[in-house]
Amino acid sequence: ENNLIKDLKPRYNVNLKDDKTYPYLVITNEPFPRILITRQVKKDGSTWFGPYTESRQLRAILDLIGSIFPLRSCKLRLSPENIARGKFKVCLDYHIHKCKGPCEGLLAEEEYLLMIGEITRLLKGKTSATIRSLSERMLFFAKELKFEQAAELKSQIDSLKRYAERQKVVTNDNLDRDVFAIASRDDDGCGVIFKIREGKLLGSERLYMNNTEGVGTNDLLARVVERYYLETGDLLPDEIFLQTELPDEDKEALESLLISKSSTEGKQKKSIRLTVPLIGEKAHLIQLCQENARHHLEEYLIQKQKRGEALREHSGLLALTELLHLPRTPNRIECFDNSHFHGTDYVSSMVSFVQGKAKKSDYRKFKLKTVEGSDDYAAMHEVLTRRYSGTLSEELPLPDLIVVDGGKGQLSTAVRVLAALKLDIPVIGLAKRIEEIFTPNTADPFNLPKTSPALKLIQQLRDEAHRFAVTYHRKLRTERTIETELTTIQGVGEKTAQKLLRHFGSVDRIREAGIDELRAAAGNKTAALLFRFYHPVEESS
Repeated sequence: ENNLIKDLKPRYNVNLKDDKTYPYLVITNEPFPRILITRQVKKDGSTWFGPYTESRQLRAILDLIGSIFPLRSCKLRLSPENIARGKFKVCLDYHIHKCKGPCEGLLAEEEYLLMIGEITRLLKGKTSATIRSLSERMLFFAKELKFEQAAELKSQIDSLKRYAERQKVVTNDNLDRDVFAIASRDDDGCGVIFKIREGKLLGSERLYMNNTEGVGTNDLLARVVERYYLETGDLLPDEIFLQTELPDEDKEALESLLISKSSTEGKQKKSIRLTVPLIGEKAHLIQLCQENARHHLEEYLIQKQKRGEALREHSGLLALTELLHLPRTPNRIECFDNSHFHGTDYVSSMVSFVQGKAKKSDYRKFKLKTVEGSDDYAAMHEVLTRRYSGTLSEELPLPDLIVVDGGKGQLSTAVRVLAALKLDIPVIGLAKRIEEIFTPNTADPFNLPKTSPALKLIQQLRDEAHRFAVTYHRKLRTERTIETELTTIQGVGEKTAQKLLRHFGSVDRIREAGIDELRAAAGNKTAALLFRFYHPVEESS
């Protein structure tokens, strides 16, 4: 699929359309080979490992190799002729013991290639074989009284042993195995592969699939196994564990395919064991692999949903730009709404959406000061003036679009305020219930289709502004009601009531407080008044 996307460049598939692909680890085909991470596979005689689905895992492997083996990292052409002519000088890596200086002929190519051989075994998961080989060479150098070389090999062996100890032992028979399990939901699926080498779990890979709806588990599993070995170039293990039994026909076809693949690797296998463990530690491996597949599929679906939401948000912004003939995409939109109860506790709210998403750190609420009675136009005039003048205008960036909750009257008020402040910001009004949109340049409002992404974005803005305003209004109204109860107590004024509420948090806690708590918060005299009011029986007794 990856290769076809790159060749055919389908119009609506952009994920793999560029020149990027999954990363590989390559041992270059050149004198004194280098080990590199690359995304482009070339048939140049180099040795390739991968592809890997996680570049982080790949870099960790490369760091491990670099910490154990002193390989060169330069791009010099280290031909025998260039080295003999003394064309190069050692770099910093040589002085910090990260390289043996082959560029000056300080390390023979035969010795260097021995290191490459050990690294190749290590990358194939043969940690024990690598340690054995290094141990044999260490003993040889020790017998030859070449203690410096023996000490270097011992350091490499110790590092490899520490690496091997970190690998989780999952089976006791030291065999190489790959474990396959899948999970699918609707049209998406995920296959997970555990790579076990010499009984130790080296890591895992995962493959994602589309168009899985209606496809059976057996078919999906066979698809994952086939795709993994054909695409990755991984060497075949001694045994392959599957989460479920394949039909005989599919199993035979898959085994035949894998056997033919092994011949291309130069290691012809007479048979490939595809088994389904049912009990013990091997069955537990299958269960663990299935849990991983379900977990990764869940994460994939969450990310897919987020990408879909981001696309919808972006489409809403583009639709608004076209609909309102805006000079630029409204990446920042601010929406205003008012709330009151028969002219009391008048408040306004402002919510901010950036890139189609709510940015709650830029929300603001206003306790209106100049409005008398139920005057929504005066309320809108005050809140817009306060927002776009004074310190608040310097604190927050100006929006690309303003939305006011209301009809022609509210919109006209907004236009007058912006004109007075000499601000050229597009503004629209959204009427309640019938969802009519008012603009300054049209006499009549218009409606958008209910499925329009622009309408959905505006509704989301309006509803959020309404929620924020109502929540703030209810809070103020509740506080005023509570303060009224406290101020009915003779000797307790408004400031004392506010002080008590700040200290205790609620009237219920004031009512339940003991005399000592009340004294600490309000002094002896007020404490006595409060305690007598809320506990008349206790006080009289």
